[in-house]
Formats: sequence, structure tokens, C-alpha cells
Amino acid sequence: MARKINEENERIKRQYLAYLREAKRCDMVTVDRAADAVLKFEASTGYKGFKRFHIEQASAFKIKLNAQTHLRTGKPLSKATISGVLRANKAFFLWLAGQPGYKSRISYSDAEYFNQNAKDARVAHAQRETQFPTLKQCRHVFDQMPTGSDVEKRNKALFAFLMITGARDGAISSLRLKRIDLVEGCVHQDARDVRTKFAKTFTTYFLPVDPDYLTCFTDWVAYLRDDLLCGHDDALFPPPEMGRVDGAFAVTGLKREPYANAGAIRAAIKDAFVSAGLHPFVPHSFRKTLVRWADTHYPTREAFKAFSQNIGHDSALTTVSSYLPVSQERQAELIRG
Repeated sequence: MARKINEENERIKRQYLAYLREAKRCDMVTVDRAADAVLKFEASTGYKGFKRFHIEQASAFKIKLNAQTHLRTGKPLSKATISGVLRANKAFFLWLAGQPGYKSRISYSDAEYFNQNAKDARVAHAQRETQFPTLKQCRHVFDQMPTGSDVEKRNKALFAFLMITGARDGAISSLRLKRIDLVEGCVHQDARDVRTKFAKTFTTYFLPVDPDYLTCFTDWVAYLRDDLLCGHDDALFPPPEMGRVDGAFAVTGLKREPYANAGAIRAAIKDAFVSAGLHPFVPHSFRKTLVRWADTHYPTREAFKAFSQNIGHDSALTTVSSYLPVSQERQAELIRG
């Protein structure tokens, strides 16, 4: 069944989304999330016009969100998810309160009714320890990965690349061969064609974690260039090419263009851990593994700052606070020691 549409609401939402894109310089992922959040509120009111907004609608919306379940898991929405939806609606109504035709109907203080209660907000934004693989676990998985087919070779090289760069999966999925410099031992994450976080351009030098990782990755680059005759603009980790073989669809080779998103990259890494009988870690968890390694490998302040820049952080404080928190056990050990 098609959803209801309030034409006046659609017009003002279109203006707001354009404001996010053009004035606030938000990327499309952020804009889409904002649109989805506002749509959730609009649906909770039966698609009433925003000019008929009342603070009771915001209160009722919060109650509905807390009672809502996730479509895929069937579990209640997390406090963090609810917080994101409410913050997006608060931002929308703060903007709406300043627009012609809405100034006399919506006040800036009305937007405050989208605030989460203090208890839920603390739960939503509490810092928690996340799981990450150890160096031994990573090496075990790497050794177990097969290399029979082109896709298997690619996946093993992908794993090795993660271990020597700590690059984000979004950037990896968009990398092209021209960004790899084996002479200098680095990858140029150029935001013009690499999907880096915040469109930041920086250079990552290969980390000396284990020479076998570098050898595996170097062999993969040579295989792409010499055996598959790939050019500079071809993907570093290309998607499989599908075709009909003996009346059935099968992998017939590798494409030239990179992935449109990081979904397949995450799936390949998770499958590698599961096949080795371990927890299905995601690519981003490798960054925490490498930060722990760097904490002892680069003991001076200057060296650790260089490592922090190497993984794309402007400040070493970001690296320490986000990826190197002191565990409760270590906290107790340090205090008592």
C-alpha cells in the first residue's frame, strides 16, 4: 500500500534537504538519514501538516519509538538509534521555526521536546568496549584462507591489505591500482576517487606488522598488472564477473570497475573469520588491532603521531580516545600498581 503524501510537507522537506546538502554541506548518507527520520515522525502523526505541530506529537512520537522493534531482528530499537532519529527531527524543527509560514506556528523551544530523557541519552552515548581480533587470530585466519580462484586470491590480498594499512572499508572498496605505490610502499587515499571519511586526502605507508602480509599484497598487485593486464584506473579489489557456464551462472572473471559500496568487502572479511571458527569481525575492527600494536611498536610521541596520521587521524588524541581506551581490568591494574 502506497504511503500517504502531504504535498505541503513534501515541499518544505525538499527545501530542508537542499539546505542540508548545499548550506550545511552534508553528504547524501546524512541527508537520507535525516529524510528517513522526519518521515518516521510524519507517519506517526498520520501525515498531518507540520503547521499543525504540537508538542504532544513529539511526546507521542518518543513513546512510539521506544515501543518499536527492528524489522530484521525483531528486537527493540537501541537507545542510540532512537537518539539519532530524535536529533534529526529536532534539527529539522529548529530550522522549520525560522521559515516563512511556520514562524508563527512553531517556536524554537518546541524543538526541545524531541530531546531524549537524560537516562536514555546516557545509555545511548555511553562508551563501550568493542571486540577486535588479536594479531594471532588474524594470522590464523590469514593462513587458513584459500587461494584457488581469483576471488579467493583477491580476498586473501584484501585481508593482508587491511593488516598493513588499517584502511576503512569504504575507501578500500573504491581504490584503484593507480593509488598503489609499491616503490615507496604506500597507498595514496585521494578523495577525488577514493571514498575516504570526510573526503580527506592522505597517504598511508604500509605498516611492518608481518612481512607475509606485504608479500601477499604485492603478489596480488603483480597478478592484476601482469596476468590480468589491469590498468591504472582498474579496481584494486574488483567485483567478480558473472556469466553462464554449462547452463548455470558462475564467476567468469573479475570486473574492472570497483564496488559501489563496502558491503562485499565486509562480507568477505566476516566469512574469513567464520570459516576459521572465530567471531565474525568486520574490517573496521582491524583498526583497533593495529592501534594496540602501534602502542608498543611506536613508543615515542612523535612516532605514535606519525602512526595516527597514517590511519587518517588529524590528532593523536582521536586515535587514543577512540581506539585505545583503558579497559576496566587495566585501570585496576594501573591504580593498584
